[in-house]
Amino acid sequence: QVQLVESGGGLVQAGGSLRLSCAASGRTVSDYTMAWFRQVPGKEREFVAVASWFGSTYVADSVKGRFTIARDSAKNTADLQMNNLRPEDTAVYYCAAAFRNTDNNPQAYNSWGQGTQVTVSS
Repeated sequence: QVQLVESGGGLVQAGGSLRLSCAASGRTVSDYTMAWFRQVPGKEREFVAVASWFGSTYVADSVKGRFTIARDSAKNTADLQMNNLRPEDTAVYYCAAAFRNTDNNPQAYNSWGQGTQVTVSS
């Protein structure tokens, strides 16, 4: 497993932007897929974006065109750039990692950060 620390959450008005950062440490991070999920109270954890160990990226349809994920192998980080935020993007955002994982279900990930709150006001 790797250790993950998120940063960058906060309060923003609708239409604004935020950048979340996930810093990984521990084992060979380059062999790990890193992803972002989000969760609101009473709902299941939702996939947002993923950056695989071999360099591909993918974002959920609900955020496509607004969110991008970027991985910096030298810094062992995976950043989530969120633009044109909407009130429905309000959630706790979690960074996750799994060894050479290709499954976007949260159950496939065994390393999780503590979460960071993102609140979008209307």
